[in-house]
Amino acid sequence: MVKALRSLPVSSSPSALGNRVPAVSLAQQNAVVELLRIAPVADELAARFAAAGYSLYLVGGSVRDALLGRLGNDLDFTTDARPDAITAILAGWADAVWDTGIAFGTIGATRAGIQCEITTYRADRYDRVSRNPDVIFGDTVQGDLARRDFTVNAMAVQLPLRDLLAGSSPQHLDHDPFIDPYGGMAALARRELDTPATPEESFADDPLRMLRAARFVSQLGFTLAPRVRAALGVMAGEIRRITVERVAAELSKLLLGRNPRAGVELMVDTGLAEHVLPEVPAMRLEIDEHHQHKDVYTHSLTVLEQAIALEDGEPDLVLRLAALLHDIGKPATRQHAPDGRVSFHHHEVVGAKMARKRLRALRYPTHVVDDVAALVFLHLRFHGYGGGEWTDSAVRRYVTDAGDLLPRLHKLVRADCTTRNRRKAMALQRTYDDLERRIDRIRAEEDLAAVRPDLDGNAIMELLGIPPGPDVGRAWRHLKELRLDRGPLSREEAEAELRRWARDNLPE
Repeated sequence: MVKALRSLPVSSSPSALGNRVPAVSLAQQNAVVELLRIAPVADELAARFAAAGYSLYLVGGSVRDALLGRLGNDLDFTTDARPDAITAILAGWADAVWDTGIAFGTIGATRAGIQCEITTYRADRYDRVSRNPDVIFGDTVQGDLARRDFTVNAMAVQLPLRDLLAGSSPQHLDHDPFIDPYGGMAALARRELDTPATPEESFADDPLRMLRAARFVSQLGFTLAPRVRAALGVMAGEIRRITVERVAAELSKLLLGRNPRAGVELMVDTGLAEHVLPEVPAMRLEIDEHHQHKDVYTHSLTVLEQAIALEDGEPDLVLRLAALLHDIGKPATRQHAPDGRVSFHHHEVVGAKMARKRLRALRYPTHVVDDVAALVFLHLRFHGYGGGEWTDSAVRRYVTDAGDLLPRLHKLVRADCTTRNRRKAMALQRTYDDLERRIDRIRAEEDLAAVRPDLDGNAIMELLGIPPGPDVGRAWRHLKELRLDRGPLSREEAEAELRRWARDNLPE
């Protein structure tokens, strides 16, 4: 099996690849493992297409991910069959079939836990004003691959897989099952993104490919071919043709990648960020008040990396957005003191408003907008803790204001410590350790997860003899403030405090 895949041709000769040959061999061995796993379903599907007189190829990201050893259960196929024929072929075989985009030639199906998207060969033309192509079905797999975004996504493997995986080399088959007209295998070995056509043509057809390039840098650790990077720098403004929803989807994938810092840096260095997250490159101009970093931008990227290191599960989009954006209010709040120091008073307040505005403009879900803005607003609160001078009341308020975001706030605050002074860094971490211990102690003594007045609205109305209305809300908020200041009150204490408040605030 490995022998068969090792014989797959690549565009560059071994001598041209030099020390990349081992990487190619590893990719081919990865593919053996991945293709063996999907072969039962893929070959069943291919047999049905062949019986109907059509070809079927595993294509694009599925081939790339198989070579990288990361193929999941979502598979992409391409075929010369038209959508109606695809639907007929899937009938009686798939566990479920749906219209993923029949106007674009794509039909979705599942079988044995594997999701398949099958698309008719495409040979689209773009008007280069919008992103929407004139959908034209093609006649060859080579023509379909020519319209794809990057060469690493312009490879295909003809099905069935059984001959390839059984050890037969292409020389013993009547055709070459591995289609790589643009050197995708060699580019994958180099971890380089290049385009099948010129990058100017590719990006003019679909400007979202520029942001997708940054996403692949973050997700897969790729670099850009020099001509691709140059074109991105010239054409960055074309991203404005893309709907904000599509931009946000790519940005989220970038931030959830293994190395989002590299993706963000590419966006900033090429000017793409100016049209997606302009607040981020704006931070390059501002010197951090601690003078420990080149600028606020570099500091924010470090905070992003440190926040990621503190994640204890799946990648956290809210935490990563908050880490990247936590200091975006600094440019607008910069002040120079006579002694030469720089301050950014209330930058957390300004930054929270800016983060909310930008994320709304990108049409992020309301809960993401609210949570990121809240974390940006709260991230500086801890620095008032000092040497532990906060009262229990202040600790309660910190916990209550953070609410469900408290675990993320812990991570963000700790990540925000980027000083190179080891002693200072250790002192800050110890201080935050102390705050977390106090939170745990008070939580053990009180129900901090549900801080609420000791009397509810019904009890307030009954005790004061007032009907539902604004006065009940005012009384409730007063009792909640008492609860935060003093902790839980007995029933008698709460009633006495409520009567005292009513005497001063309600009409006779």
